[in-house]
This record gives sequence, structure tokens and C-alpha cells, in this order.
Amino acid sequence: MNVSNLKPVAPSENHDVQVESEAAFSNVSIIGMGYVGLPLALQFARAGLHVNGVDIDDEKVTHLNKGESYIKHIASASLQEQIESKHFEATTDFASIGQTEAVIICVPTPLNKNHEPDLTYVLATGRAIAPHIRAGQLIVLESTTYPGTTEDELRPILEEGSGLVAGRDFCLAFSPEREDPGNPQSQVGRIPKVIGGITQGCTQRACTLYGAAIEKTVPVSSCRVAEATKLLENIFRSVNIALVNELKVVYEAMGIDIWEVIDAAKTKPFGFMPFYPGPGLGGHCIPIDPYYLSWKAREYNQFTRFISLAGETNTQMPRYVMQRCMEALNSRRKSIAGSKVLVLGLAYKPNVDDMRESPSLELMDHFRDHGAEVSFYDPHIPVVPKTREHPEYTGWKSIEWTEDNLRGFDLVLIATNHHSVDYQELANWADLIVDTRNAMHGSSIKEGQLFKS
Repeated sequence: MNVSNLKPVAPSENHDVQVESEAAFSNVSIIGMGYVGLPLALQFARAGLHVNGVDIDDEKVTHLNKGESYIKHIASASLQEQIESKHFEATTDFASIGQTEAVIICVPTPLNKNHEPDLTYVLATGRAIAPHIRAGQLIVLESTTYPGTTEDELRPILEEGSGLVAGRDFCLAFSPEREDPGNPQSQVGRIPKVIGGITQGCTQRACTLYGAAIEKTVPVSSCRVAEATKLLENIFRSVNIALVNELKVVYEAMGIDIWEVIDAAKTKPFGFMPFYPGPGLGGHCIPIDPYYLSWKAREYNQFTRFISLAGETNTQMPRYVMQRCMEALNSRRKSIAGSKVLVLGLAYKPNVDDMRESPSLELMDHFRDHGAEVSFYDPHIPVVPKTREHPEYTGWKSIEWTEDNLRGFDLVLIATNHHSVDYQELANWADLIVDTRNAMHGSSIKEGQLFKS
């Protein structure tokens, strides 16, 4: 797509954003070509819109324009198809957004070292696009954040930089992303889209945009409601995961297998939803989003006790896993210091190459701090990319999956249960296994070989 050929947005003389709310969109800029932005871009492209993918990473943009996907679950063929049909082009030029009718912001919202919201990427994006905003445009924020961000943080930046007024000269809305990487049943176009604008007209305009590519839109009364919806979804998961993580420790002390308990409980056809324990929380959402609400709640003199307790429980899980690893090695009369340890799985969830907030890297830190020699195996991550929290692992390579390699480790820790791993081979070759994911269920195990965690 050549953005110079896109239809410019005409300024609105009557400044009534509701008047044009039903007008169809022909193009859109999406800022941030990561795990959220790229799938969304391809969905809009498949729907027939011209998509301008904007990213600050020159290398990403080069790959995209060559039709090369750098995200495992997005096929390069899908990208190439949209490039050939002239529906997608990537660029690092923020000025290009001035030639499109809508702009969607999909940039990271991490936590700082004090577990406080870091809006650096959102606000920097706002400053970058503000000079290029045109009257009549729609701006949508998708990055997960606390209620009030769109109106109180992003809006002033856009208005000051553009000289335009949100809700009068241009539309502004929030619509939380709902990506589920690695789930083949999860398709962007079929996941309902919650949408809240700063005015009713803004909401309607955003519904028109997403309605072109998404089967169902769910309008709500404000940006704040849409922002709070995303937080509720992930806080719900965080609290319930913390519950089963706590029960795992309790039941382990009682000699009860938590996995068997969950399997039995989920046969109840009502009033129960299964959640599963693990070595800690990973991904961009669940480990981070609850802290956004906790931080904002303090501004209103409110205290989120359940959220804070869940966070404490989940962040303690890597330490519990380390304790189990020490117990496993002690059963062989070995110390963790000097032991050779293999961490199986760096991705935060099965069957993806996504390492965001993965507990595996923290576990590797713990092993090294205790004097162990650490390696990893991940069929989806042959080389560790640069990460914000653990740059020291950049360039580390996965071992090869061979019998000689597996027999050389004193302990194998299963941190991620990738489906492509042959767990019976692991049982045949590894001397000692600590399983945090119930991945060895159904495999033939020797007595004393397996420790669950």
C-alpha cells in the first residue's frame, strides 16, 4: 500500500462527530506491530481496508514489507497475501497516519521496577502522532491500562499537539485487545470487541470501524468502562490462578495431587470453572494488569486486598518451584550448587514463541544465583531475543533434543508444556524431572524420578 494514494480525511465544518458515524472506513493506521497490532492489522486487511502498519523498529518493518512474519502463530503466507493485494504496508514514518481515516494504538504498557504503571510508550506515541492528526479522524487506544488513561493522559497530549478538540474535531475511544496467542480456536474477527468513546458519537464511530472487520462490537458508556472491563477480565484470572497455586502447595503437603482434584471438580456442569497452577504468571496481561487497578485505586483511597494477595501468591511461585527442585536434588544426595539444570520451555504458555513476563527467566536467575549450571530447551524459541527485564540472556541458544544431551542433566524442570515435546522420551532419558505443568501425566515414570510442583 502506498499511503500517498490513500484518501485524505476531510475536516468537518459542523464539528458534529455523530453526523458521520455510519460512514464506512477505507483505511486505518495501526501503531505497534507486535502480538496485538499485527494480527489486528491482518484482520482489517482481510476485510478489505488499506492498513498502514507503523512501528519504531526498522528491522520489524523490513521483515513485514518482505512478507516475513516474526510471530510464530502468524503465517508469513497470510502477510504476503495482504501485501500482494495492496492492503498492507509497514513503515516507521509516523507522519503517514495523517493520510488515514483512523489510528489504532497497540503499544506496550509494562510496569516499572516499583510495580507501578509505565505509560511511556502510550504517551510517546501520542506525542508522535499528535502533529499529524486530521479533523474527522478516529483515534483508538487498545493498550491495557487503568481507567482514565484515554481521557486524562492521552487526550491532553493529542489535543495540545494537534490543536484540535477530541469529541468535536476528532474522535477518541478505547477498545481493549483480547488476543489469545497459541489458541487455534481464537480468531481476531470472532472475538467480541468492547468499545467506549469519550462521547456517544466517538463510540459509534469506533463501532463502525471495528464492525468492518470484527463480527460483534460491544459498545459501552465510556472509555473508563472499557478500560475497567479489560482489567476485570484479567484480574478474574489472576485471582483464580492464585487460588489454585495456593491450593497446590496446601494439597502437596497433604499428599494430594492438585491436578487430579481439578480434573474431578471440572466434571461439575455448573458453578465451577477450572484454573490451573504453574511456576508463576507470564504474558503481558495477567502479571501486569491487576497492578494497574491497584495503583489507580489508591488515588481514590480504595485498597484492593484480593488483587494484592493474588499478586503476592503468584509472584512467590518461582520460589516454591525452586524449593521443590532442591528437594528433588536432595533425594539424589546432590546440591543445587554445581548441578546441571535444564529448563524446558521459555515461552509463558504452550505452543507459542512469546516470552513476555515468562517465569522461566526468573527461574533461570534463581538457579544461577544458587550456583547451578543452566541451559534451556524450547522448540519455539531457538535463540533468546532481547527482553526488557533479562537482557543478559540475549542470544542464548536452545540445546538440541537428543538422548545424550538429556542424560547429561542432573535435573529437568518443565516450565512450559509445549505439545510438540515427546514427554515419554524425556521420561526415558532424564534422571530427575520437576513438572510444574502436569506434562508428564500419562508417561511411564520410574519410581522417584518425578516431582510435581
